[in-house]
Amino acid sequence: MYQPATLGAQSAQAAPADPVPPHDTLSVKSRILGERRSVNVYTPLGYRGSTTKRFPVLYMPDGGIDEDFPHVVNTVDSLISLGVIPPMIVVGVPNTQRRRDLTGPTRFASDSAVAPHVGGSAAFRRFFREELMPVIDARYRTTRERGIVGESLAGLFIIETFLHEPTLFDHYVAFDPSLWWNHAALVDSARAFLRAMPATRSSRHRTLYFAGSRDDIGNGTARLDSALHADAPRWLAWRYTSRPDLGHGDIFRALAPAGLSSALKDETGRGRVPR
Repeated sequence: MYQPATLGAQSAQAAPADPVPPHDTLSVKSRILGERRSVNVYTPLGYRGSTTKRFPVLYMPDGGIDEDFPHVVNTVDSLISLGVIPPMIVVGVPNTQRRRDLTGPTRFASDSAVAPHVGGSAAFRRFFREELMPVIDARYRTTRERGIVGESLAGLFIIETFLHEPTLFDHYVAFDPSLWWNHAALVDSARAFLRAMPATRSSRHRTLYFAGSRDDIGNGTARLDSALHADAPRWLAWRYTSRPDLGHGDIFRALAPAGLSSALKDETGRGRVPR
């Protein structure tokens, strides 16, 4: 029986406060979502010291100052300083209706009961593709390389996006994704989605990192791992981490440095995620 342990972001858990990094805050009017969305943007050290250098972009749902933005930016900044990942811009999208934006359609009344509106992930994905990304590319010096990171329902959105639209991002990072949604229909369909992906390597590398805790309802991440072992396209570099010693409330903080470095690392290991 699939019942959520939590539908909240990790920021709802007891966690140490992270220092708020210097950042810009933009407002993007969304015709697709029918509302104006606030967006937080971090630029790495050296961005303002150059007028020509361009940077990859890491996007994140749950991107409010009172959500996961400070933690992710500080982790990214630390990994950049250590030379583990290349300097990059981080774009955080704060929530308005989190359970609407981060979930796909569901056939089950228990899922629909968690919020007035659910099942809006396709529209949220269109918002990223058609409205947010063009604004960021126009305002900042970006490259075409993009990643996305999140946990829980945001992790569900990331895995769904990878399966439905694998070329939207280059790097997908999901911690304890809520794959139980819609009675795990997304995982049940994973092999079909993977088989439908192009067999030949695209011109740009793609990476996927995902992790599951002891609260991984229905063993969704382990089942996704099995599907990838059977049918992952040859051009995808991926890694799965199972951590039964961690819970839903602490896996993000525990594994964020390892997960981000695995998916985003540069230099000779670029695009090769060790299994």
